[in-house]
Amino acid sequence: MTLEELQNFLDSEDNVHGLDSVATHGFLTATIVGMPLPNWLSLLFEGQESKVNVEVKAAITAWREALLEDIHSEEGIALPLDIDDDSGEMDFSPESELTAWSIGFVDAMYGDENVDWFSDEENSEDVAMLTLPMMVFSGIDTIDGEEDEDLAAIRRDEDALAQMANSIEGNLSELFLLFHTTD
Repeated sequence: MTLEELQNFLDSEDNVHGLDSVATHGFLTATIVGMPLPNWLSLLFEGQESKVNVEVKAAITAWREALLEDIHSEEGIALPLDIDDDSGEMDFSPESELTAWSIGFVDAMYGDENVDWFSDEENSEDVAMLTLPMMVFSGIDTIDGEEDEDLAAIRRDEDALAQMANSIEGNLSELFLLFHTTD
């Protein structure tokens, strides 16, 4: 199964247990740059990976490996997001690809209660700052219809949103270095 075939499957109604292709990219990215997530495949498919076609699981694993190679290269991980060709602007709406990607990322980040990205007090502030854009764009802070006031203020500031969106790719590299290298 090619990557394009996998992405088509993920974006189809046949994908009953997983995220769409953009959110899956965010999820896989988080499993690479963040704390090790041993049960990532199970979490990706909501504990239903045994019901997912073997070819799909193999293609997902291959995609994850390709993203890992990207982070090891000088390229880093590129976000799979469309930017308006005319204006050069990105869509920050709740229905945007950026939101979907961020939801996938945050799903992996908090997917296993035994994996705490903030457990190292020495690095927890850095982790919070580096993951802030993903938190803002995911909208995950909304509880019972009430969103965090500070994050809501950021969401109303187009310039802040643009800066955050532009920082994500660099933040991914920084997170990878933070979690996967020693001083």
